[in-house]
Amino acid sequence: MEGLADSRILIPARTKSRRTQAAIEQGIKAFFGGNALVAVIVLALITIFLFREGFGFFGQNLANLRLYRQAGLEYVDIIRATAAQHEALSRKLSEIRLRQVRVMEKRNAPLDEINAALASFDQFASAFSDTAENLHGLVSDLTEQASGLKERLFARAELLAQRSQLEQNGEHDAAAKIVLPEIDRKSAFDSLHQGAATFESVSAEMTAKLYNLLATAPPLPDPGGQKAFEQWKTQTREYLAGLPAASEKLRSWSPDTAIPWYRSISSFLFGREWVTASFWQDWYGIVPLLVGSVMVSLVALLIAVPLGVASAIYVSEVASRHEKRLIKPYIEFISAIPSVVLGFFGIAVVGQAVRAASQSSFFKWVSFFPISERLNIFTAGCLLALMAVPTIFTLAEDALRNVPRGFKEASYAMGANRLQTIARVIVPASLSGIVSAILLGLGRVIGETMVVLLCAGNRIAIPDFTQGLGTIFQPVHTMTGIIAQEMGEVVRGSTHYRALFMVGLVLFTITLGINYLAQKFVARFRMSIG
Repeated sequence: MEGLADSRILIPARTKSRRTQAAIEQGIKAFFGGNALVAVIVLALITIFLFREGFGFFGQNLANLRLYRQAGLEYVDIIRATAAQHEALSRKLSEIRLRQVRVMEKRNAPLDEINAALASFDQFASAFSDTAENLHGLVSDLTEQASGLKERLFARAELLAQRSQLEQNGEHDAAAKIVLPEIDRKSAFDSLHQGAATFESVSAEMTAKLYNLLATAPPLPDPGGQKAFEQWKTQTREYLAGLPAASEKLRSWSPDTAIPWYRSISSFLFGREWVTASFWQDWYGIVPLLVGSVMVSLVALLIAVPLGVASAIYVSEVASRHEKRLIKPYIEFISAIPSVVLGFFGIAVVGQAVRAASQSSFFKWVSFFPISERLNIFTAGCLLALMAVPTIFTLAEDALRNVPRGFKEASYAMGANRLQTIARVIVPASLSGIVSAILLGLGRVIGETMVVLLCAGNRIAIPDFTQGLGTIFQPVHTMTGIIAQEMGEVVRGSTHYRALFMVGLVLFTITLGINYLAQKFVARFRMSIG
């Protein structure tokens, strides 16, 4: 009877314990399920917000492009482009001269001897620069005319928008008081078209002068400089051969030619200029920002992947227990360093050290050394690599440790040594996990802001890829950097404001794609292990 009573007491106690455990489990499920729901909601809100703020950009940008054509700015830019090409050729002459000076300085030539040797070349460069004097004067005159017409058209568009808004609100009397200024576009464009005839005469005069100048070009003492000078002459002749095409564009140009709707999208996705707050014309082309982000990320991965994966292999398969306790925490501790601290370190130490090394005599054999910019792709890539190493190391080590022990034992049983087992069994078996670690490391670096803002140089231009490996020592700007730098200064709702949101949307899409690929590789890795 006593045993029966005890069982009657224990049964309710066990039932109560199970109910408590079930309630705890339900609470845990609700907690984590609620967090997952919050994450999904936040992600959906971010996506909706980016699309809402960003897609208004295309309509505004299309209106911006139409004003550019209607005001005649596009017409003037055809002539301005030829003047810019002439200026670029003048800068190349200066670069050739600087190279000659450095070559002669390495031979310990005194300054007077250098100036005497390059006196005829300096006269040639000065004469070349003077040949575009009339061209620059024409550009200045036409710029003044087109800028004035743009201001009048813009003011008229603003008044028209105000009147339309008042009419929509029912304030017809106030709308009737707004008087739209009359603009004589015909006389304005007749004045611009006169520039075509002037450009033809100016370009013909400049062509004759330049061909005579090229015929009397002085030789340079250094063979390398002479080779660069010959290439410059070829580029100059190509420039002169293209002047008739510019004249033809001027004759066929019309302000009434329609701009298709897709031009707004293509100018953003494939545009090579990002120019804002310009008195002339704003351009929102993402290509230089995208190229800068990709270049910095590639340099970072080229440094971080060998370090991270090799460290993971060593810690997982080679290191002793004491070495693991020392190496692993220190590598993972790097991720705790604030990015702004790494940025300061890049400015003060890494960038300065790279520039000093490029100026040393030990690297004088490198064609693109010395470098003048201490903040460039390489500096930012080195710092981003430091940030990516912990991510790649941790995930790659997990992938290596999850390889079934039987794989290694079978390899050793076949007579393979440790190195052969690592190279032919363990790494191939965990390759999907290692690739996912690399992709997540790429997502880490391409979304970083502070380091690239401080260390990449912030020059909005596509790097000069003709420099070969020297391309990575040129300054660039990135998508994250441009958002952080300009978002606090733009007017809400402006074209510039919405353009930054479009950049953010592109960056958001890229990072989502990278993480999606990483998850695919993780799933493949788990299936292969299973």
